[in-house]
Amino acid sequence: MQQQDTDHQVQRNLKTRHVSMIALGGCIGTGLFMTSGSTISQAGPGGGLIAYAAMGIMVYFLMTSLGELATNLPVSGSFATYNARYVDPALGFAMGWNYWFNWAITVAVDISTAALLIKYWLPHTPGWIWSLLVLVVIFLINALTVSTFGETEYWLSLIKVITVIIFLVIGFAMIFGIMTQPAIGLKNFTYKKAPFVGGFPAILSVFLIAGFSFQGTELIGVTAGESEDPSRAVPKAIKDVFWRILLFYILSIFVIAALIPYTSPNLLSAANGNIAVSPFTLVFKRAGLAFAAGLMNAVVLTSVLSSANSGAYASTRMLYALAKDNYAPKFFAKTTKQGIPLAALIATTVVSLITFATSIFGDKIYMWLVAASGLTGFIAWIGIALSHYRFRKAFVLQGHDLSELKYHAKLFPLGPIIALILCIVVIGGQNIEAFVKWDWQQIGVTYISVPLVLILYFAYKWKNHTKIIPLKDIDVSSDR
Repeated sequence: MQQQDTDHQVQRNLKTRHVSMIALGGCIGTGLFMTSGSTISQAGPGGGLIAYAAMGIMVYFLMTSLGELATNLPVSGSFATYNARYVDPALGFAMGWNYWFNWAITVAVDISTAALLIKYWLPHTPGWIWSLLVLVVIFLINALTVSTFGETEYWLSLIKVITVIIFLVIGFAMIFGIMTQPAIGLKNFTYKKAPFVGGFPAILSVFLIAGFSFQGTELIGVTAGESEDPSRAVPKAIKDVFWRILLFYILSIFVIAALIPYTSPNLLSAANGNIAVSPFTLVFKRAGLAFAAGLMNAVVLTSVLSSANSGAYASTRMLYALAKDNYAPKFFAKTTKQGIPLAALIATTVVSLITFATSIFGDKIYMWLVAASGLTGFIAWIGIALSHYRFRKAFVLQGHDLSELKYHAKLFPLGPIIALILCIVVIGGQNIEAFVKWDWQQIGVTYISVPLVLILYFAYKWKNHTKIIPLKDIDVSSDR
């Protein structure tokens, strides 16, 4: 599926700085600003640091795998196209449709969250008005040009980056006594049961929170189809993501753990969406910033808008790619003169609108729809690891030299194997308690996205009689 700069294709107008910031914006969001504190509460400061470091390394392996695939074949279909090409067409079909559905629902969740955040300043206005207004703005940004989307994401991400840098500077100044006397130091790392609380089971449960925080990094692959120079932009974005994950997440967790004891009830309250007790808000307030809650509410709002914007982009491009690969109706592959797949964008917006409507008129339906998208990120990551492992094996088996590749993933085959195993462990460990109690409703809510992917996979396989492609028959060279 080769994309060119014509009126009937998506256009390569995303600059390297756009791709890097989109990748980074996928990492920094409410997971860092709101739920990171709960990892310290559950596993202690040491457990939280280990969980985020381990998950960060896993994401790095996944992104280098995706980088090798995306620089070799830069397409908007990303891992769904690679699943179809290097594993089984049925897997590409299932992964693509599941990913599209997930992001369309995520946009609906984000516009609902945006309304709640706006009501912080305007509490007496109807939330649905703000949700619709945000959805219209997101639609217009994505309907103009891909560079408009890229520029918007760049500035929204930059706000988050600046916030984290200021937080780290203030936090370390408080720890070492530059802003507060006496120095706070690291006594919270040995307070009561710290640094490790709850042992390995607690660290495993924190893996899940950390994993959700990092979802969205796979957008690097989707943007490759519209990058001006994917062979340069994608590797740079991957390198940036790894070091910034290390810098922003690990150092932020370290600062929060040093300044707020793991026994503080605020760490769990923030995970439930209370801006006033976000670890970032508490640290800023302690530093004397009286307007900290309002500031963090604005920053979290930019995170949610960024997530909705990226979600609309990712789902639109995935539906476009499905149509290009004959997995969806052909009219979804049509683009405007500016290279925007407008029919795919409209379809995504309609699904988001319907999902949002269910939150107003039927809480149960909304809950199941949101649950259906819950594990999609991890399922997509499994697809990336599988595709890369088989691509590299087939590439070498068919007599190609690794020097032909523009980018080499790190530590092959160990990298994708570790990522694959960890993804399966994280998916399986989502709600072990529901299996212990044999609570069918909780099992369904937690794991519904897994059978949905399997149904899509086997239905396509049954209808089209597809098979897992033998390594010797995998197409590793055309359209490169």
